[in-house]
Amino acid sequence: MQTRNFKRAYVWQLPVRIFHWANALAIVVLSVTGFIISNPPAIISSAEAIDSYWMGTVRYIHFIAAYVFFFSMILRLYWAIVGNKFSNWKAFIFFNKKGRKNFLYVLKHDIFLLPERVHKISNISIGHNSIAAAAYVFMFFLGVIMVFTGFGLYSDNATWWLPKLFDWVPAFFGGDFLTRLIHHVCMWLILIIIIIHIYLVMYHDWLDGRGEVSSMLSGYKFVRKERLDKKAKKDK
Repeated sequence: MQTRNFKRAYVWQLPVRIFHWANALAIVVLSVTGFIISNPPAIISSAEAIDSYWMGTVRYIHFIAAYVFFFSMILRLYWAIVGNKFSNWKAFIFFNKKGRKNFLYVLKHDIFLLPERVHKISNISIGHNSIAAAAYVFMFFLGVIMVFTGFGLYSDNATWWLPKLFDWVPAFFGGDFLTRLIHHVCMWLILIIIIIHIYLVMYHDWLDGRGEVSSMLSGYKFVRKERLDKKAKKDK
């Protein structure tokens, strides 16, 4: 069996890790509270209405999570400009020649699990691979739609200017019903991407032993020495 010589590489900076977990927590809270808001359970209680404001509490938590999600997206855009090469916006370019080649490689060998006759070190991504980059770009696009439709639905009850900037959105999409439907469908698409993301991260953690899961806590991945050496020579 071939011996693999791994070295630690600092990939994910602290702000990236904070954005990642803030988004993860916000999406979980938004999903749970969103399901309750869209289909509230019938709760029979003898308490006075003023003491049974549980749906209002659910909506309040939903809005707080929405603000966390929104500002996390804004700060992540900023970090895509000032961050390192793994978090820079250039790392999300997946449609050039190199990106297409890596996209096909990951699709064939990582997702469809087709056997690889010759293992090419250059095809192993240190940061995001091309499929992950494409998924994150698509997920960001879905997040933008979620922000517009969510704040658009909230704008009538909002008390400050930010959500009211989106009061035109329901009319643009043809009314509250279609706006809610788009909001709901985008939520499901985001959840599907997250499920696939978790599967692939854990799969790579088991298959490659590169510390994919722990890297989003420590910032470090374990990368094959020859891959780092080749990358260093290319960067010179």
